[in-house]
Amino acid sequence: MTYLLMSLPFLAAAAAVLLVVRRRLSVPVPAGLGLALGVLLVMTAVFDNLMIGAGLVAYGEEHRLGAAIGLAPVEDFTYPVAAVLLLPALWHLLGGSVARMRPEGER
Repeated sequence: MTYLLMSLPFLAAAAAVLLVVRRRLSVPVPAGLGLALGVLLVMTAVFDNLMIGAGLVAYGEEHRLGAAIGLAPVEDFTYPVAAVLLLPALWHLLGGSVARMRPEGER
């Protein structure tokens, strides 16, 4: 089994939760989602390469697709994608709002 096949259920679950939230709560996909995804992908590329280069993490070649960004296998980038899909959806499901984060007098 490849790392990609192992991570696909998590990616699919995150996408499913986002779709449920969009339909149930009529919540639009935030415009900042693309920006957050871009930032997380860049950070993943930088820090995964540092960790792999330092020998902190290693990947079995038999489980990789073969494509990589630097030393980081492309499969590693499914986790930030899943996080960007899942975390805002969970925030809305649990009743979170930006207004609740503001101090009482600043509404």
